Amino acid sequence: MEKTKKLMAGVSATALTLSLAGCGSSNSSLPPKPTDQSCRDWDWSEEEGVWRCDESRSGYYGAYYYGGRFFNNKAALNSDSSYINYKNSNSYKAAKTSSGFGSGTKSFGG
Repeated sequence: MEKTKKLMAGVSATALTLSLAGCGSSNSSLPPKPTDQSCRDWDWSEEEGVWRCDESRSGYYGAYYYGGRFFNNKAALNSDSSYINYKNSNSYKAAKTSSGFGSGTKSFGG
């Protein structure tokens, strides 16, 4: 019985470690930030899987950046055929909701 408890504790700890390793995003796997000097504060949009300008004084404030282009809003981004292809690909970098073990948590997809 003691061996079973230790085995289950080990399995549980391993499962927890693996599930936590998938949480959050790793900056090293994200596309490079835009280098356009019109916006100097880029934040990763986990919802859309692209960079978004967060510099309030910039003319690009709130704009999304994908494929070398700026999109003024989410609707414009979501109507771009190149972005649609990216969104449907395995390289899509947005947070995805998991199902099964630990469902309801967001993990970084890629």
